[in-house]
Amino acid sequence: MYLGAAPGVGKTYAMLGEAHRRRARGTDVVVGLVETHGRAATITQIGDLEVVPRRVVSHRDVELTELDVEAVLARDPQVVLVDELAHTNAPGSHHRKRWQDVQDLLAAGIDVVTTVNVQHLESLTADVEAITGVRQRETVPDQVVRDADQIQLVDLSPQALRRRLAHGNVYRAEQIDASLSSYFRTGNLTALRELALLWLADRVDDALTRYRADHAISGTWPARERIVVAVTGGPEGETLLRRGARIAQRAAGSELVAVHVLATDGLPSAPPAAIAASRELVESLGGTFHTVVGEDVASAVVDFAQGVNATMIVVGVSRHSRWREALLGSSSAEIARLAGTIDVHLVTHEKARAGRLLRGRWSALSRPRRTAGWVLAFVVPAVLTGVFWLLRDVVSLSTELMLFLAGSVGVALVGGLWPAVAAAVVSFLCLNWFFTPPTGFLTVQDPENLLALLVFVLVAAAVASVVDLAARRTAQAYRARAEASTLAALSRSVLSGEDTAQAIVTRLAETFGLSRVELETRTGERGPWRTVASTGRVEGDVLPAGEGALAAGDRTPAEQDGRTGARSAVGHPGDAQRTELRVDDTHRLSLWGRALPASDRQVLEAFAAQAGLVLEYRRLREQAAQAAVLEEADATRTALLAAVSHDLRTPLASIRTAVDGLASPDVHLDDEDTDALTRTIQDSTGRLEKLIDNLLDLSRLQTGSVRPNLRAASVDEIVPLAIEPYGPGVVRLDVPDDLPLVRTDPGLLERAVANLTSNAVRHSPPGEPVRITASAGPREIELRIVDTGRGLSDESKVRMFEPFQRLGDTTGEGLGLGLAVADGLARAVGASITPEDTPGGGLTMVVTVPREAREDDDVSTDGTGSADSGTHGTSSTSETDEVRG
Repeated sequence: MYLGAAPGVGKTYAMLGEAHRRRARGTDVVVGLVETHGRAATITQIGDLEVVPRRVVSHRDVELTELDVEAVLARDPQVVLVDELAHTNAPGSHHRKRWQDVQDLLAAGIDVVTTVNVQHLESLTADVEAITGVRQRETVPDQVVRDADQIQLVDLSPQALRRRLAHGNVYRAEQIDASLSSYFRTGNLTALRELALLWLADRVDDALTRYRADHAISGTWPARERIVVAVTGGPEGETLLRRGARIAQRAAGSELVAVHVLATDGLPSAPPAAIAASRELVESLGGTFHTVVGEDVASAVVDFAQGVNATMIVVGVSRHSRWREALLGSSSAEIARLAGTIDVHLVTHEKARAGRLLRGRWSALSRPRRTAGWVLAFVVPAVLTGVFWLLRDVVSLSTELMLFLAGSVGVALVGGLWPAVAAAVVSFLCLNWFFTPPTGFLTVQDPENLLALLVFVLVAAAVASVVDLAARRTAQAYRARAEASTLAALSRSVLSGEDTAQAIVTRLAETFGLSRVELETRTGERGPWRTVASTGRVEGDVLPAGEGALAAGDRTPAEQDGRTGARSAVGHPGDAQRTELRVDDTHRLSLWGRALPASDRQVLEAFAAQAGLVLEYRRLREQAAQAAVLEEADATRTALLAAVSHDLRTPLASIRTAVDGLASPDVHLDDEDTDALTRTIQDSTGRLEKLIDNLLDLSRLQTGSVRPNLRAASVDEIVPLAIEPYGPGVVRLDVPDDLPLVRTDPGLLERAVANLTSNAVRHSPPGEPVRITASAGPREIELRIVDTGRGLSDESKVRMFEPFQRLGDTTGEGLGLGLAVADGLARAVGASITPEDTPGGGLTMVVTVPREAREDDDVSTDGTGSADSGTHGTSSTSETDEVRG
């Protein structure tokens, strides 16, 4: 693969030179396709190489030539030259792209030498467009280029390429000036050259990584600056990342990598919000963030750095105090010791050597257990001392030591670390005073007894520490599992598309036992706050309708669960402690209830981040819905304009011609001609009236302004009015007069049936009448409008009720609105229209109308009159217009 930064750098010339070298070594080489572009040097370079004839393709009366893959396969050389890998083949070719032809040649065992420019790489098209302002339409997937056995960069400085272009060695003379002033500007060529160099450097780096892995090379090869920043999640993280970014910027092509070590037990060692902030920062700095699991932090960081072939590790000065660092060591010093050939950059910060507060060192056990532990810390030694004093002549000191130790272990199991330490100290004093010679003194005569007492205290303290640590880890594990379950449930609600704003506040109240949670928003950074979702209602608040606010007196989820300390949501906000958590500049969470510890606030920050995603998702969803409505309206408007321009023009032109003929003083018409022109005016006026009625009805239906006036009516009175314009030879009616009454708006249903009948008449063969039948079901009346025309396919039936559809209509009359209006009117009155195939050919429209619940003849509902009232009157109004039968 010969890779170039721009046309004209010499890729084709270099490829032909490679072909001559291979042929000189005895390799069977042919030219499959070489684009010379009329360049004399390239044509000369082909020389006596064997050229496979191209395949000729005719397209739009133009003959095009393409690579003849079948001819190359039949020739079966060892190597074939194929120029311009990203080329798009002419229509009618076996493959759309030339690189697909190359893959066929490779699959047949033929080696291929080819060329490609960096601007044609699919991953770089956006960058190239930003640089040059030209969108590349011919691209090749990056993976196709990466799969090449060898990639050779054909490099040429921008100045040399511009001279080559100016000398006429790239394009024809008439194209030189335009090319030099546009695509081939020095800045463009420099940027494209850098893109090519960097892309190839990445491929070389991948090859180096594979080579080191294949040969088990663990040492660092400093072929490229790669800075690894060790992030703990502490306050120094931002300082370290920015320092690492500055170091990476000193050398072009350097890479910034951040790593955070997670303990092997899976429990977080830093607040999730701090880790998320570090990830966001490093990505904004152009780096990548990685999380690894390791037993030892220093070893995990060094192993990761060696794995990515890093040249430097950036770590912060320990936050531990000097005495603690002297006793326990520091991760930064251990990283420096293990780093080997990797440089370690130690960065100071504000928290360096500041020491770390022992937060949360009290036992994770419950308060009753700790209280019982402190009581037992004094009761157990006292009881054992009394028992052993009575049995002092029977029990030896070793037995007393073991039982006192068992008592201390028991206190540890109940109360944790500090009660157990107290029990051990009290037991030590009791053993020393009462049972260790000389008794009555805090001295020990036998050194062996002193050793036994010291071991006793150490074992008791160690066991108590282990018990306390296990309890702490258990509590953390339960909490982590609960938090993960809560966040997972919230994420599922986001993916499922439910009202996630309400889900957030509800889950917050349930999870943390809060009396009330509000999600508020505002317009701009200084606008008033407005509640969009809430779990309760505070006196004086007015929540927007439909946002899930509970009525006054309703219990919150915390109260329903019976949690202690949860206050009623009804009352003044000052009755409970309020916590405010900012989601972003325009959203915040307000929480009423108990005071939340710092550990809870960490999870709240995760909830806040999730709330931000939820609100953004909902905003995008609303925008998508609005865009869909606008798109549909725009499509309707476009189709309407296109259709109206023709369908209204035709009847208007007929009317104008007829009127001019009747009014012209120079034309003398007999009675027959006058009648013909008058009928033309009448017919065209009727067509115009029908078109305008359909347009008005469609607009009313789309805006929801049609309000049906439902009442009992008789089908045998509605249908005849709908088919009045047609004679008995056009429409054949078969509607029994004893059918039950239906509940509908007679005027709207009549209009729907009229539109369906008009559609059926238009598609029926000449001389074949449309049949309309009616039958009664248990809950509905079915009207069947049957034609014997061409019918419709199942696919056409799906979209036949969309506006501006003329399915199978060759008359050119109408806007294709009749069925859309009929369907909308039917839905408005509670009816439905279902298309079916007519046996023997044609289409049957089945109109299903619900029956009236009361089946007596004297029907009057809602004061609208009896069923036998006329249907020509106004039965439904839409704002101010009247829909007439």
